[in-house]
Amino acid sequence: MPFRASVAAASPGSASNQLAGRVPMSAIIADDEPLAREELRFLLDEIGDVEVVGTASNGLEALDLIEKLDPALAFLDIQMPGLDGLGVVRRLRDHQIEPPHIIFSTAFDQFAVEAFKLEAMDYLLKPVDRERLAATLARARRAVADRITESVAAPSGKPVFTKLLVRSGSRNLVIGPEELVYATISNGVITLVAAHAEGQSNFRTIEELQAALDPDMFWRAHRSYLVNVNRIREVVPWFKSTYQLRMDDKKSSEIPVSRLQSRRLREMLNL
Repeated sequence: MPFRASVAAASPGSASNQLAGRVPMSAIIADDEPLAREELRFLLDEIGDVEVVGTASNGLEALDLIEKLDPALAFLDIQMPGLDGLGVVRRLRDHQIEPPHIIFSTAFDQFAVEAFKLEAMDYLLKPVDRERLAATLARARRAVADRITESVAAPSGKPVFTKLLVRSGSRNLVIGPEELVYATISNGVITLVAAHAEGQSNFRTIEELQAALDPDMFWRAHRSYLVNVNRIREVVPWFKSTYQLRMDDKKSSEIPVSRLQSRRLREMLNL
């Protein structure tokens, strides 16, 4: 299949090199003050390294944007109604969702230690200094390139599991990995979807499941989805130069491809 052959032939280093200096990083901005959102967006547009794909006025909206848009970066205010910026990161981790690179932008300096404990990329004080922001974006670009390289590099060694357990109601079904169409995680629960079976997995994370499967067959299309490239029926263009994958299961499920992996998909299929 051409998709699979392209995966094997592509060089992880080429993705990192292609990203550097050419493709804007996707980002969301979450701040309860409209003027603060506009000012930060103006600075990002002026620097020209970031495409703002969504804005939010509170932490709950930010969570929704992160799960739907899968941005590379998230600029979060600390104090927001409903759920603060620190709470956004904690909620993502509680749900075992890999956060984007987090950059806090706030008027309060007393939360910096806690922010860096949550592995924030930076902690910018308002009014945001343009030069400091530019330096942060340069560091973010390197980190995004590294993340792409890690996500497409095939782990060494052979897959650990030759059979997978699918818990469907009171039944424990056993399938071969080649029967698995895709896997997805929501609220910490992994669901396995095969052609004739669907249910929960005993794996705790998508990363654990991916490590147990053939890297030439399974691809992380999105932080919440692992797909069998041999069971992709159609690549469907989506908004803002992204794609969805229509899969070969009973429901013809449509799987989102993240913005970062959409770039990788265009490389693999010469789209």
